[in-house]
Amino acid sequence: MGNWAVIAQYFTGESYRTEFICRGRETKDQALEELRAVLHTYVPSKNIIEKRRRVYRFADQESYLVVIKGRLTEWECTLRIVELISDSADPAVAERARSEEGAAEAADGPQDRIPPGY
Repeated sequence: MGNWAVIAQYFTGESYRTEFICRGRETKDQALEELRAVLHTYVPSKNIIEKRRRVYRFADQESYLVVIKGRLTEWECTLRIVELISDSADPAVAERARSEEGAAEAADGPQDRIPPGY
């Protein structure tokens, strides 16, 4: 069980954007391996001609800041791993995500669920 993904998050000047780089990894370690593999090769979906790249590691060692200096601009994004909580290997997290017991439980943390009537 487990559904881990690697994502890139950045600001486009108009809004924040999230791109999934890969999905469906079984374990956190697989996702971390994939994350580290794309640190020096990931290119955003916008056109940028790379002149220089700097990679910074956050203290949690599960997220990185990538700064790409282009011909005219500098572009920044955060690469990190995420887990779909309804598929979590932690039974308490997965059970809470699957529960549909109203608003009181929703205050305990994030929920993965289909809204009623959808």
